[in-house]
Amino acid sequence: MNHGWVVRGGLLVAVLTAPYAIVVDALSFLGSAFQLATIKPAEPVSSDGTDGVAAGLRFIRRSPIVRALLTGVAVINFFYWMFIALFMLYAVNVLKVHAGVLGVVIGASAVGALLGSMLSKRLETRLGVGRVFVAACLVFTAPLALVPLAGSVRGLAAVLVLVFAAEFASGFGVMALDVTSGAMFAAIIPPNMRSRVSGAFQAINYGMRPPGALLGGLIGAALGLRAGLWIAVAGGVFGALLLIPSPLPRFRMPSMPTMPN
Repeated sequence: MNHGWVVRGGLLVAVLTAPYAIVVDALSFLGSAFQLATIKPAEPVSSDGTDGVAAGLRFIRRSPIVRALLTGVAVINFFYWMFIALFMLYAVNVLKVHAGVLGVVIGASAVGALLGSMLSKRLETRLGVGRVFVAACLVFTAPLALVPLAGSVRGLAAVLVLVFAAEFASGFGVMALDVTSGAMFAAIIPPNMRSRVSGAFQAINYGMRPPGALLGGLIGAALGLRAGLWIAVAGGVFGALLLIPSPLPRFRMPSMPTMPN
């Protein structure tokens, strides 16, 4: 969900120019495909059902936790991609940040993500996985308000500090969100249903991206880039707040059975 891809994009464009940066990025996908081909995972036995994603949708409908997860992340994803559609234009054209510098600054998201991955388990143990997930949704979305706020400050250094802080905090939140949601998926969904539920879940979740980006472009053209960013941030925070009255904050991971000596 995060835009850490801008880090390598900005740096590559600055160093190699845009056409060569595209070539390098394309080659990186080939490298990923080669590495994935070497993995030989042990796949769980699939369900006897033949209805595929439809079975996953039924499971989501019957599970209050997974249904709440989907509601929250789908709304957040919609507004986040509205934000993404406007972010680069705003940063370069309004904030006057050079693409290469911007790539380095928002590399803070990768640092925040690394810290989020390291602390997620400790936070889950202390606070409960559901509470950490809801808090992570807020940490992912709310700090992005610093980006449109940067248009009100003077001096490039102040602008970069605000964008850096937004990216660092948002990166921490999105990684904690991903780690905790994965843990809940593994605890709630039976192994023979995970591919079906994941397929249905991601079809809806990722399906929010194109309309979100399209709406972001329309709002940016009609109301201006900064107004569009504020609307996107408010919508993302609203998606996180939707989870507070759900069963998610009270959810804790089930206890693991004790292995005999």
